[in-house]
Amino acid sequence: MKSELISTADLRKTLDDVLRGKSYDRIFTLTDATTARLCLPLLGLQNSENITIDEGEPAKSIETLQYIWQQLEERGARRHSLLINVGGGMVSDIGGFAAATFKRGIDHINIPTTLLAMVDASIGGKTGVNFLGLKNNIGAFRMPVATIISAKFLQTLPLHAIMCGVAEMLKHALLDSPQHLAEMINDDFPFNADADGWQKKVMRSVQIKQRFVDADPFESGCRKALNLGHTFAHAFEALSLRRAKTSTPLSHGYAVAYGIVCALYLSCTKCRFPQDSMRQTVRFITEHYDRPAFTCDDYEELLTLMRHDKKNSTEKIRFVLLKNIGEYTIDADASDEEIREALDFLREG
Repeated sequence: MKSELISTADLRKTLDDVLRGKSYDRIFTLTDATTARLCLPLLGLQNSENITIDEGEPAKSIETLQYIWQQLEERGARRHSLLINVGGGMVSDIGGFAAATFKRGIDHINIPTTLLAMVDASIGGKTGVNFLGLKNNIGAFRMPVATIISAKFLQTLPLHAIMCGVAEMLKHALLDSPQHLAEMINDDFPFNADADGWQKKVMRSVQIKQRFVDADPFESGCRKALNLGHTFAHAFEALSLRRAKTSTPLSHGYAVAYGIVCALYLSCTKCRFPQDSMRQTVRFITEHYDRPAFTCDDYEELLTLMRHDKKNSTEKIRFVLLKNIGEYTIDADASDEEIREALDFLREG
């Protein structure tokens, strides 16, 4: 299925244009409580039914997926119904998977409302839920009919949520060019961006990800580069989710920022990535992100979680590493000792 990517300042008109000529018998929206209250009214959909789920990464579960299926079934959804996911990455991930599997697949549209969802989760057709404490362990590739992106939503976000998205934008810049990276870390970004500036920066980042997706839709080759920092990040998130009853779960964006630090350390030691570029990027992350909460006592559990990463094809833990900005290597491996050194570097600076 070809997916349409739309940048817009007029959500209602854009959604009307996307729906024009379609013959959906029913339209459903999926939100969490916050997006139902703050974002859904901006769409002005009169003939739709809303399904509301709990907020946060712990809600991206089999139980929530079953609830969405049940709501769709009980409210009369059919093969020719539409699900519109309005929210952050959790909503687009689980909503896309619900659409991919209900009645063997119904259409869905993504309307991301967080920076992280705009530049990452809503693009590329990856959908899924967490399972057995592992991030996105169950899922499918399912392209949305359209992804509609409006920077207007960013005006309602706290700084923490903005920085979650900036981490993925930083990753895209590292995969793109030295000039792009310099703009990210030297331009007082994201603190001086107006609405128009945000729209341009977001779409530049989106286009980088879309370039990889178009070249490799099912992640069998170059698209793996988008996992830069994510082998570490998913382990950090999984460890945090296991402790969610006693602490606040680590957000994906912050986990990615920490993962980038570790990946750059390995890139320097194994691939001769330039140390000046590594230091500048790590300095930006250190200045704008909290210190990670884990200790050296957590290393063995983190290593175990990394071994369960779905990107591994052998017993070895696989990483995306950089030879230079814009020059990457996929499926690189590292020894347990090298991984511990990277974790030490993250914790100790």
